[in-house]
Amino acid sequence: MPKEKPELSDAMRAKMSRKLPEKNPIKGTKFTIAISSAKGGVGKSTFATNLALALKRVGCKVGLLDADIYGPSIPKMLGIDEKPKSDGQKLEPINKYEIQCMSIGFLTDQQTPMIWRGPMVTSAIRTFTQKVNWKDLDFIIVDMPPGTGDTQLTFSQEIKMDGAIIVSTPQEVALLDVKRGIKMFDKLGVKILGLVDNMSFFTGDDGKKYKIFGEGGVKKTAEEFQKEFLGEIPINSEVSKTSDKGKPIVEANPEHEISKIYLNFAEKIKSIYSL
Repeated sequence: MPKEKPELSDAMRAKMSRKLPEKNPIKGTKFTIAISSAKGGVGKSTFATNLALALKRVGCKVGLLDADIYGPSIPKMLGIDEKPKSDGQKLEPINKYEIQCMSIGFLTDQQTPMIWRGPMVTSAIRTFTQKVNWKDLDFIIVDMPPGTGDTQLTFSQEIKMDGAIIVSTPQEVALLDVKRGIKMFDKLGVKILGLVDNMSFFTGDDGKKYKIFGEGGVKKTAEEFQKEFLGEIPINSEVSKTSDKGKPIVEANPEHEISKIYLNFAEKIKSIYSL
């Protein structure tokens, strides 16, 4: 028997069926791209950060917005330990590696849990999208929180997004959430640029590829929903090492095999938007 496709909850369906408010573009950028994972722990923030740096390397002006309110990781990955300045009305993004950055992690103690309810999250999203002085950008890359809850809905309903990329590992449990994420973006009218199979395999000392999380699941999901499969990113210890040091792989070693994968993604995105 064919597997049943995962369905959205009744509460989620009710919210999405309401008349959508007019979406506001983020001022100061041409295009806004969401990086989503639907499930945590699949490397979404690593992907968002390295993609932003790769877009910079192919000649684009880029901003990186950390919208993962409950688990901001961009400050650590970029080695930023300072607070943004303000003119009393707008926050100034922090520049690092020639990209403009903003994160809730810049404003709070990184070891303090964010125990916020919906209205506070909504307010934070509006601040980061409408009250940050983004300047003359081609792209803002948005590191979305994992899942398909209120934060994702608020962002997708209120902010004009020009595309979304869904990152996943090939595990079945992760792919169930990916399918829900695809349905959410489709329902909200957000174009899905494609799916990425992250941590798809690692190459052993014997030169063989080991696919410890399964094989081909992300590509099959893309085909099932008629979305583009953007490609695979293998497991490589240098990715975590460089991010932990505050200088992600694309910036630390642009000639690395992983960096070249990100640069290829960046070229694809640049061509989609004719930049």
